[in-house]
Amino acid sequence: MADLYLKNLESERRKLWGECRLKGLKRDTPQRLRIAEIDRLLAEHKGKRPQPPVEREEG
Repeated sequence: MADLYLKNLESERRKLWGECRLKGLKRDTPQRLRIAEIDRLLAEHKGKRPQPPVEREEG
């Protein structure tokens, strides 16, 4: 099943990053600070997801 929270964060990050590159915004702008916050949220969210079980062959 799709993780909509993850997709929304990634979409917002791509939009903000494109805006920052287009306008040449510096690091201390609200857009760049939001990107840093989104990166933190993504890392936290990906850490919470249970890892799929690893199937190992016996023998």
